[in-house]
Amino acid sequence: MSVQRRYSPRERVVVSLAGLTGVSAVLFFAGAIANRSLQFDYLLWNLLLAWIPLGLVAALVRNLRRNVWSSWQPLTLTLLWLVFLPNSFYMISDFVHIQDVARHNLLYDVVMFTSFIFTASLLGFCSLYIVHSELRKRMSLRNSSAIVACIILLCSFAIYLGRSLRWNSWDVLLNPAGILFDVSDHLIHPWQSGEMFSTTISFFILIGSLYVVGWQLGEATRFEKQLHGYEPRTMRELLPTLSSLWRAVGLSQKDKRP
Repeated sequence: MSVQRRYSPRERVVVSLAGLTGVSAVLFFAGAIANRSLQFDYLLWNLLLAWIPLGLVAALVRNLRRNVWSSWQPLTLTLLWLVFLPNSFYMISDFVHIQDVARHNLLYDVVMFTSFIFTASLLGFCSLYIVHSELRKRMSLRNSSAIVACIILLCSFAIYLGRSLRWNSWDVLLNPAGILFDVSDHLIHPWQSGEMFSTTISFFILIGSLYVVGWQLGEATRFEKQLHGYEPRTMRELLPTLSSLWRAVGLSQKDKRP
């Protein structure tokens, strides 16, 4: 008799993300057939790049089980993760291309773009959440959250570098001098780079606020596991979790009242 394999929570997330990636690919090829054009094929490449941070984080977590974070292997994986993480959120800016050419159905293209961008963003948030969780094991919530906020700020600035100055992740390795020159020039003359501030700040607010919601959902799931000894697997099971968390917060607030 065969024994059905039980997937871990993180494995189920990866399977779900792979399914979303497949949906995005199907939407692209269906649109390509309808329009008889491979326009927007760069979405496939960008989504592939968005998977790299999650793969690097998986390797990092395995490495941290036998090495301290300050050793060279985890540090190298962390730096590579930081280099490629902005690709996940960069896809949000791909909406600017949605009307580059006349297509068969604009609303269909909106759905297709949203599928790619939503999947890429989830990939980025998942890898960031895992790193945040690893940081929480080693430092306080305040310090780990401050580091995560700095990472999101760097990602937001990297989106500006990619969209406006046309730098890529691999340019950090292939042409670091060029990037340093461009960045230093913009920082030395900030009044000439209004777009830099508006782009960086707007993406920081968007990515940061979305991550806070995702983090709270993750904490709600963890709270339910500690409270009842199991992990919710569906949204129907997660709703009581959120309700329990809300009641717990309300009770704690009442206890603080004089």
